[in-house]
Amino acid sequence: MAGKREEEQVKPIVLHSPSVVPVVDDEEAASRWRSIQYLHKRRCALCCCGCCGATVVILGITILILSLTVFKVKDPTLTMNSLTLDTFEIEPGTPDNLVLFNATLVADISIENPNVASFRFDNSTTDFYYARETVGVAYAPQGKVSARRTARMNVTVDVLTDRVVKQMNITMEAFTAGTELNLTSFTDISGRVNVLGVYKRDIEVMLNCSMTLELSKTFQGFKNTDCSANVS
Repeated sequence: MAGKREEEQVKPIVLHSPSVVPVVDDEEAASRWRSIQYLHKRRCALCCCGCCGATVVILGITILILSLTVFKVKDPTLTMNSLTLDTFEIEPGTPDNLVLFNATLVADISIENPNVASFRFDNSTTDFYYARETVGVAYAPQGKVSARRTARMNVTVDVLTDRVVKQMNITMEAFTAGTELNLTSFTDISGRVNVLGVYKRDIEVMLNCSMTLELSKTFQGFKNTDCSANVS
């Protein structure tokens, strides 16, 4: 028993060798650190450039799509809704003018603006012709049509009846029996559409109409009105 105890007490002593730490030069470490920082900055710069480039491309595509769709300046629509004879008076005339009559026309005109910006227009005129001679002029003030809205204007025309009578050379009896006047009109409206101060366009809208004015003892009014518009 004593021998076993002695064997257990006597154990060999194991000495651990110290770890070997490599010695690194300070200049080499600094160089490696600078290289790591350079690579990191380069990656950040490339990432930023890529993001900026992608943003510019997306922004350009968006502006192009908007300019071709929403922000594209469209043509306003000018329409002659109705034309009425407001007043009409007739009486026997002189040997030079066989009849004398007074007539006032009222034209109901509308302007439709399909754009996302308002359409501002200048003073406009509507001329009426009989046998290629001006027999009446209506004036409309300047104004504005809001975005995607329609504005209506009522313009009044005092007919220059002496010119009509000279062209017709008609008698009182012919008026009583009934006669027809083939008139034409021309409306010219100039304005501008300005979208966000970037997309601008000067627009001139012209409307040509032809109509027949029927005059008789029992009826005075217009029929067969036909119009066509042109935008430039």
